[in-house]
Amino acid sequence: MTAAYARRAPFGLYVKLVLVAALWGGMYSAGRIVAQLLPHFTTATLRFAVASTILLALAFAREGGLPRLDRRRLATMLVLGFTGVFLFNAFFFAALERIEAGRGALIMALTPATTAVGARLAFGERLGSAHWLGIAVALGGAGVVITRGELAGIFAGAVSVGDLMMFGAALCWVAYTLLGRSVLRGMSPLGATTWAALFGTAMLAACAAFEQPWATITALSAKGWWAVAYLGSFGTVFTFLWYYQGVQRLGPSRAAIFTNFVPVFGVAIAAALLGEPILASMIVGGVLVIAGVALTNRPRAAAR
Repeated sequence: MTAAYARRAPFGLYVKLVLVAALWGGMYSAGRIVAQLLPHFTTATLRFAVASTILLALAFAREGGLPRLDRRRLATMLVLGFTGVFLFNAFFFAALERIEAGRGALIMALTPATTAVGARLAFGERLGSAHWLGIAVALGGAGVVITRGELAGIFAGAVSVGDLMMFGAALCWVAYTLLGRSVLRGMSPLGATTWAALFGTAMLAACAAFEQPWATITALSAKGWWAVAYLGSFGTVFTFLWYYQGVQRLGPSRAAIFTNFVPVFGVAIAAALLGEPILASMIVGGVLVIAGVALTNRPRAAAR
């Protein structure tokens, strides 16, 4: 551990990281609520209209504005907005219209393991035997969740369109994460995220116009507006800021450990707010996914 990460972190920082996991877990219930009330692109546009407004205000308040974009960075920002904002949200809300929030949270818990495979393919990062075992365990756990404990059902149509869409959202986030690595070398996380959010919001709004959502927006209930506000603020902006505080003080590996709590909170919140049942297959599969992700996140030196 480097000297920068070796200092004792304040207790409040650990509280923030647990809250990040809880707020991210709550996104699935909020998304499930709105996905039943509005068209998908309209929902995503409203979410990122809120998020982009807050991010833009923070970028000017903290960094004096947005970083300039040359041609290369402009192209990268467009790709980041397309993968991490446009495509991710298109898959995310389409999935939550079709599957339960808790189920979606457990499928998305595969993201760290899938990212490790992507980093191996894209950047040649070495993975030890413990990492490969973790990836296999996480995939097995996701299979248990998706098939409700009947793994043979994978070949008998047990995997639904909603399941595939949520896995598509996970793959979009993997692409966003891997592409963002090169950008963050010369740009602040806040600046890069704000640019990606702005470009992604524009793409979403262009598609939302074809949904002719005006009547459904004006008829949206207070519960729906609260869900949109939650998704755009606590579910997107504040969690980002707190999470990167953890990355700066604890290091990326130790901060990433707290994301293992996201599916736990996701399932619990969905059960409490939406009355979704907690199946035995979800518990067993969730434990396997979390254990697999924990193995995948082990420091590479410890896995050799």
